[in-house]
Amino acid sequence: MDRFGEKVVCNPTTKLTKEKKCGFISMEMIKPGYKHVSGEAEVFNGQSGAKFSDGDVLMARITPCLENGKISRAKLPDDCKSGYGSTEFFVFRGMKGVTDTDYIYYLLNTDYMKHMAVNSMTGASGRQRADIGFIKRIKWPFPSYDKQIEISKVLNVYDDLIEKNLERIALLEHASEEIFREWFIRFRFPGHEREHFHDGIPTSWCIQRIEDFGRIETGKTPSMEIEQYYGDEIMFIKTPDMHGNTFVLNTEEMLSQLGSDSQPKKLLPARSIMVTCIGTGGVVALNADRAHTNQQINSIVLKDDRYLEWLFFSCKRLKPTIELFGATGTTMTNLSKGKFSRLKIITPSEDLIIRFHEEVNDILGRILILQKENQELIRQRDRLAKHLIYKDIVFEE
Repeated sequence: MDRFGEKVVCNPTTKLTKEKKCGFISMEMIKPGYKHVSGEAEVFNGQSGAKFSDGDVLMARITPCLENGKISRAKLPDDCKSGYGSTEFFVFRGMKGVTDTDYIYYLLNTDYMKHMAVNSMTGASGRQRADIGFIKRIKWPFPSYDKQIEISKVLNVYDDLIEKNLERIALLEHASEEIFREWFIRFRFPGHEREHFHDGIPTSWCIQRIEDFGRIETGKTPSMEIEQYYGDEIMFIKTPDMHGNTFVLNTEEMLSQLGSDSQPKKLLPARSIMVTCIGTGGVVALNADRAHTNQQINSIVLKDDRYLEWLFFSCKRLKPTIELFGATGTTMTNLSKGKFSRLKIITPSEDLIIRFHEEVNDILGRILILQKENQELIRQRDRLAKHLIYKDIVFEE
């Protein structure tokens, strides 16, 4: 048995140069189950945080992110070889000719390694962190380097399929947003040649408030003191669950039926439009199934489902407005339910909204299918990874 720290470079030294472009990855960018996390290019000005190179494994060290499986390989922009991110990351890298970084990623995602890391946590409740020293001392029978490569190649087949689906999703999202911009921003909608305009706006359009399109519901967190309120039956959506997702299919935290029943008026039907209004404002997503949200999110339960696609993209364009009207004098946005409800939107004719629904509904449907397909690929990959990595291993008492 080898100790983890003897075979893996833990928190390697990575130097960044001030005023030079590098990659940035925040904790909320990491989606559990997805191998790669894409960084954003920005200029480094000496900010604190974990430093890493392209391809390094990033692993959350803080609760509940670690328990929820926030582990990914950094995928930095083409012109960035190094990057930085959350102070709550551990960084791991394979040793040349000794350990394969892909294998390390799959190994860290096993229940055994996550369980060991969680057991090393210390600190105040709610802010506990794993101990890197403990992780370095974990004993593991690393197979030969060639065997590691062999295991990684098999599992990479699944991740390649997942990546291709993500590319398809991105193309579909771009296509639907481009139609929205063409019709409702550039005003080149079907029949625009016959439309009359006043001050650059079609005369048949009007101004309405968010509350005119449906019931506005602000989420609520069930009592954390009642353990029975939490389980695995109904999604409990928070801002990190929404990032990078058109549809939210699963969440880091789930409620039991009892927890849902404790606040029945807060239960959202599927395909409600959720908009973050506290903290990071203006993130928009749809829930694929019935769900609750926390109090940072205001949701729209539509009167007419045919307005879904148009209002979804309209809400995405409200981010600057939400940040402006939710400004608190700090970096945090805090837009109340009342202010959110009264936000104004330039509204096209109902016929045009319905026509947009007919044009885009199938595109969103394909996005949902691909997201579900990825969830199944992740489940299959993880089952196979467990078999390949645990095979022939006898755990020491």
